[in-house]
Amino acid sequence: MAKNNIYINEVIDILDLDKNIEKILKDNQINKIEDLWILNRKKLKEFGLKDADIKQIVIKLQLLGLDLNKRVYN
Repeated sequence: MAKNNIYINEVIDILDLDKNIEKILKDNQINKIEDLWILNRKKLKEFGLKDADIKQIVIKLQLLGLDLNKRVYN
């Protein structure tokens, strides 16, 4: 899949997630949006994130035209 989204190489800080979510992601070496974009819900739950946390991540990614599991929206 082509990575044609301008945000793909940005750091996750631009998502403006809750600090606890951001900390869990960074503790698991998820620093760029690309690192997050390739993951799925199951992997995020393995990191210790709750459904509400994952929903927040999905919404923030969708605002940038992205979604989990390497989806891109135009």
